[in-house]
Amino acid sequence: METIGTWWMWTGFAVFVVVAIAIDLLVMEKQGAHKVTMKEAAGWSVVWFSLAFVFVGWLWWFLDGSQGREVANTVSMQFITGYLVEKSLSIDNIFVFLMIFSYFAVPAEYQKRALIVGIIAAIVLRAILILVGAWLLASFHWILYVFGAFLVITGIKMWLAAGKEPEVDQNPVLRFLRKRMNLSSQFDGEKLVTWINGVKYYTPMFVVLVMIGTTDVIFAVDSIPAIFAITSDPFIVLTANVFAILGLRALYFLLADLADRFHLLAYGLALVLVFIGTKMLLLDVYKIPIGVALGVTAGIIAASIAASLLRSSGHKSKPALPAPKG
Repeated sequence: METIGTWWMWTGFAVFVVVAIAIDLLVMEKQGAHKVTMKEAAGWSVVWFSLAFVFVGWLWWFLDGSQGREVANTVSMQFITGYLVEKSLSIDNIFVFLMIFSYFAVPAEYQKRALIVGIIAAIVLRAILILVGAWLLASFHWILYVFGAFLVITGIKMWLAAGKEPEVDQNPVLRFLRKRMNLSSQFDGEKLVTWINGVKYYTPMFVVLVMIGTTDVIFAVDSIPAIFAITSDPFIVLTANVFAILGLRALYFLLADLADRFHLLAYGLALVLVFIGTKMLLLDVYKIPIGVALGVTAGIIAASIAASLLRSSGHKSKPALPAPKG
């Protein structure tokens, strides 16, 4: 696998991620269970966004000095494009998380812990899938076409499903848990297990964590092929993914109250997946410049957000999701 990442770059980034998560956990423990305010979410979003661009600025400076200006420019644009794609697709994660939290009526002060656990699981899962994907691409060139076709099909399915509320009650994971486990309909703080009349029950928090974990798997399978269409360098793929995920919790609390205003974003994300999948399918015929890919991706996302905001002006919010069932 060809990569610009040296052993010390991989090690340094791994240390950064561990330290970042540790600080996040310590801050969360110190604050205790509380509802995250818009101001707090906005502050953390700015921090994570800034760190991503500090990283790519450092990367550009390092490559400019060691491998030349052309390599530095190309790799930096690959990172920014990959980060933008992953950040955009993570917004779809946020809408699903919001649906899960609403369905189970998760108190606002408990949502933060559920999200941080989901983020840690997502980072581990994506690291594994990215390394496997990089190995497959290095060993079997035809996998590119499989990834490309998968992205086009996923984009079409996303377009057709846009605007439809998924039925959480019919989720196969939830149905499996209800059949195989004793589930409580009441929260017991942030505990995953509680005892009622001497009988062990799993709390809604346990079910929420399981469903967030399975959501991570689904979105990882969707998004990782997308960034491989931009670059096959596992270091760039991993770093762009991780930076997008690290800011996911703050972005959730920033957008949670505004979710209904971005109802057209799903169509934009669907077009992005179709475009990236097509780019991958045409790779051996015509290689779309990374600058063009960045411009098209940013343009589609910006247009879908703008259209959503314009269309939502004066519209009423959607009705609340149904209450959880025991």
